[in-house]
Amino acid sequence: MGRTLLITGANGSVSSALLNHLADSDFEIRALVRDPARADTAREHGAQVCVGDLDDARSLPEAFDGVDDLWLLTPNGPRSSENSMNAVWAARQAGVQRVVRLSAIGAANDAPTRSGRLHALSDHELQGSGMTWTILRPHWFMQNLFNEAGDIAANGTFSLNAGHGRLGMIDVRDIAAFAARVLTDPAGQHHGKIYTPTGPESLSFTEVAERFGAVLGRTVEYAAHDDEAERATLLSYGVPPWIADMLVEYGQAYASGWGDFTTDDFEEVVGRPPRGVQEFIRDHADAFAAG
Repeated sequence: MGRTLLITGANGSVSSALLNHLADSDFEIRALVRDPARADTAREHGAQVCVGDLDDARSLPEAFDGVDDLWLLTPNGPRSSENSMNAVWAARQAGVQRVVRLSAIGAANDAPTRSGRLHALSDHELQGSGMTWTILRPHWFMQNLFNEAGDIAANGTFSLNAGHGRLGMIDVRDIAAFAARVLTDPAGQHHGKIYTPTGPESLSFTEVAERFGAVLGRTVEYAAHDDEAERATLLSYGVPPWIADMLVEYGQAYASGWGDFTTDDFEEVVGRPPRGVQEFIRDHADAFAAG
């Protein structure tokens, strides 16, 4: 019988992609969800669905009982460090041996974003937990571009408050591939390591717009706008104020050049180059197509 792996954030884009990568693994997989009615993806991949809420530590012991390995992904929000704390406590109480945690780019006590500072607290807690651990701090997700799909399709334009900063953005599918390799490699190989997987190149959003144009066969333009315009746009879409302010902070950091880097972590661990943004656009061209 294989090891038992518990996947948190099972309905999210990264964990859903991870489930796909682990379909042929030797793990017995459990998926932690708050709402079992929204667990179709987990069931399709043969995972045992367990109901629990990282907001409520009392709901977790049954799901963690008998688990060997934990994929720890917490929702981005003001309670993220509490959510991680609840999961780490439940894991320790259940005798979980290894935790692979999805953190955030540049997580540090002096990070320019509230998300980065909260993730730093959770990273430090995991490092002192006594369990085997690996931490992933991936760069900006290419899938965030789906948030601009409506404007790109309708007007051939999109706007962010990232100025002309460059980012080593990465495809979520590659984050999942990276996590799957860490989880399935021999035990201990990645213990105590903090990885920052990125895409193959650092690009400005003006260059991303040019890649859109090349794939879609029409002009796509990026227009940098100010922080208040970004915040107003996010709020108009129903984004909660805390999240809107966090996203504005990320834009400010990227505009300053904070995200202008790539690493070799992905290729060294996975053994192939990461996907570029043009491949991402080509794979999802229908989402950005006019009309």
